[in-house]
Amino acid sequence: MEFLLYISAFIAALAFVILVIYVVIAIKATKETLKDVSITIQGIEKQMQGVTTETTELLSKTNKLAEDMNEKTGKLDSLFDGAKGIGDSMKDFSQSLNEISNSISVASKIDQEKAAQAVKWGAAIVDFVNGRRNKNK
Repeated sequence: MEFLLYISAFIAALAFVILVIYVVIAIKATKETLKDVSITIQGIEKQMQGVTTETTELLSKTNKLAEDMNEKTGKLDSLFDGAKGIGDSMKDFSQSLNEISNSISVASKIDQEKAAQAVKWGAAIVDFVNGRRNKNK
């Protein structure tokens, strides 16, 4: 019986050793996996830093571009204001020319009527004078 006790103790010890070996193998495999995961995470972290840097640079360039666009738009606003002023001046000038043309037209009609009356009076006077001369002769 004692012999069976030794054999069972030996089997238990052997089972324990085998269990420890498998646990050690599993821990080593886990260690390698964690090491690979750590390396992968470090690589991702470096890539994220690169992306962050590029994103920051892109954002800075975008802000500069927006500022440049705002500045140029402001310059265009003053240009359009100037063009509007020129257009308004041309409109006022055109209206002034129309008013002058209308007043000249009205004045010429009035003067034309006066000239026609003057010609009629002149013709009447000439006829009167000629009629007097003819009587005197």
